[in-house]
Amino acid sequence: MTTIDTTAITVELPEAFDPRWSRLPGLQVEGRRLTVDPAAYFFRFESNTWLVADWELVESRLLGLDETTESTVEQLALDFIKDHGESTSDIARVLTTAYEVYSYLFREEHLAGLGLPQITTDHLRMLREAATLMALNKVELDGHISNVGPCWFFPAATSVVFELDDEMGGTLDEVYHGGWFNEHRRIESIKAHAALGGRLVQGCQSVPDQSGGVVAPYGASMAAFRGDLAAFKAGWIEQVHAHRVDPAA
Repeated sequence: MTTIDTTAITVELPEAFDPRWSRLPGLQVEGRRLTVDPAAYFFRFESNTWLVADWELVESRLLGLDETTESTVEQLALDFIKDHGESTSDIARVLTTAYEVYSYLFREEHLAGLGLPQITTDHLRMLREAATLMALNKVELDGHISNVGPCWFFPAATSVVFELDDEMGGTLDEVYHGGWFNEHRRIESIKAHAALGGRLVQGCQSVPDQSGGVVAPYGASMAAFRGDLAAFKAGWIEQVHAHRVDPAA
């Protein structure tokens, strides 16, 4: 049996995270310093390796490429991952890479075209922070979900940390997994997620149902993914909700 290292790590990110992330087990925020204790944070932690590529390479060699009739954007991303992807056990590297990815995807210039006037720059910050932590989730090629943290259940986690009600939490979830995805946004997402070794996949339907998402390797079995997800979802959502704080208290 392989022993998984569950030593806590601390990473310094470019911007401070909301200190209320410390409400979730295994997380501690002090300004730009984020500490993750895998033993306390994850519901399931079976793999301590992730596939990443340097964000600077994605920026310089992939974001500017256009697909052709012979090479789709997905093929461009897959080829890039094959050429530049590196396996790492460094949680800090995964988180810093993810923060760059989501700072790019959830940037302010897209607000005007979103069609949701209730979404503000503050909500973009929430998206960047939550999505950065979601990058620690993992699914294997056979579709088995090997790592699951509280941020898998996006509206539940944001209700704890940001005290969002169900309606706003669901709206924010829609922005995360679908509301941005006109074709231009989809292409941006495919290219950017090459830095995290795969593509963003969702268990949700059009209405947020807390089925969450993960950056999955190209070729992963989505049938097995859906089955595994259905088996664990309800009980772990309850555990996340248990950390909610009554704003009136």
